[in-house]
Amino acid sequence: MSKLPRILIAGTHSGVGKTTLTLALMAELRKRGLEVQGFKVGPDYIDPSHHTAVTGRPSRNLDTWMMGADACLESFRCAVMQADISVIEGVMGLYDGHRDGSGAGSTAELARLLEAPVILLVDAKGLAQSAAALVMGYKGFDPKVSTAGVILNDVSSGKHLKFLKDPIERHCGLPVLGYMGRESRFALPERHLGLIPHGEGTVGTGFYSRLAEVLEHVDVGRILDIAVSAPEMPAQPAVNIFHHSENQVPVRIALARDEAFSFYYEDNLELLRSLGAELIPFSPLRDPALPSDIDAIYIGGGFPELHARELESNKAIRTELRTAADNGVVVYGECGGMMYLLETLIDFEGGSYKMSGVLPGASQMTKKRQGLGYVDVRSTNDNILCKRGETFRGHIFHWSTLKEVSESTTFAYEVSRPGGGTRPDGIFRDNVLASYTHVHFAGKPCMAMRLLTSARRARV
Repeated sequence: MSKLPRILIAGTHSGVGKTTLTLALMAELRKRGLEVQGFKVGPDYIDPSHHTAVTGRPSRNLDTWMMGADACLESFRCAVMQADISVIEGVMGLYDGHRDGSGAGSTAELARLLEAPVILLVDAKGLAQSAAALVMGYKGFDPKVSTAGVILNDVSSGKHLKFLKDPIERHCGLPVLGYMGRESRFALPERHLGLIPHGEGTVGTGFYSRLAEVLEHVDVGRILDIAVSAPEMPAQPAVNIFHHSENQVPVRIALARDEAFSFYYEDNLELLRSLGAELIPFSPLRDPALPSDIDAIYIGGGFPELHARELESNKAIRTELRTAADNGVVVYGECGGMMYLLETLIDFEGGSYKMSGVLPGASQMTKKRQGLGYVDVRSTNDNILCKRGETFRGHIFHWSTLKEVSESTTFAYEVSRPGGGTRPDGIFRDNVLASYTHVHFAGKPCMAMRLLTSARRARV
């Protein structure tokens, strides 16, 4: 169990083709009859949705900054049960992480933690032997990162390949495991938050099966050999986040899950279940009513701005949600979930739509990103997730801003970023909390427990 085949796909920078290569490799390994477990470095919700569609197993986020090293190790070990191989997709460039310049949260940090062999994907457009200098820099920047091979993207011809491959192998001592040509038909659709999640149905299953064609000139057998050669995993940490035989809190949580709300860390849901929660999915877009006999409602992030008209038209469930909150049911919303819990949503074109009205105020989409990156959070008031004075780490990524929020509004959090000062976040009342901050419960499991105990108390 301690020697687990694993490979990490890293890139020299964002947009180099990591997701395409990762999905193609997953698809090919599945064709070969292997059980593949996917992972994504960092806080991204969307790439894991595509991993899951290809592998048939829930993909997990491994974020060393938000979760911490021990939680990442335990999440990895728990997820790889009954898997033959793990394929981990990196984030941004290999060494890019927290904005403090420490490298915390980077692909490299996770590669060191898991002792995972790294395949470096290089954008070869406009390069010849200079690619060797680039690869040498990435390899030598941190010798503790086990760079095991190189794959080249955007290779124009066999002649171009030779100009790239020979210098890399000669000067860097790394094998070039193959290349991807200038092929656009496999591009995944995008919009303002990045790739479009799998759950919205814009990518058919045929797309994933054809992705293996990307690997026509890639030596998958050598990649498998590298994965199998990974060393034994580091010793298991003392923490035990996902297994709780005692202190169970049996509550029923209605989980909003459809095209409008799909941003959930799989480990958040796993942790809640391990603590005794039963999660009942529902669709704010289509369902005429909330699930019955519930103690809490959890509405994750997503794209309510793209479905505002449909959300407004489902008046029945908006009314039920407001009534449930008024009756003491615990309600927690993140980012898009917060937008739905407010009174009004104003879309990119200025159209105004009624939302649930559980909390006062409105959200308005803008043409400019309003927040992106890791944040340190301090609770300024007791709420359903934490007590006043407690701190935790989170992540924000949103294009909307709050409007029509009263100056007398009391916020739950004070959020800070490196060099960015502080700002309030988290509109709340006794049994309701909604914020822009995305939380990974594995980084602070007591927050998941407090959510459940808050729901249990409200029921009693």
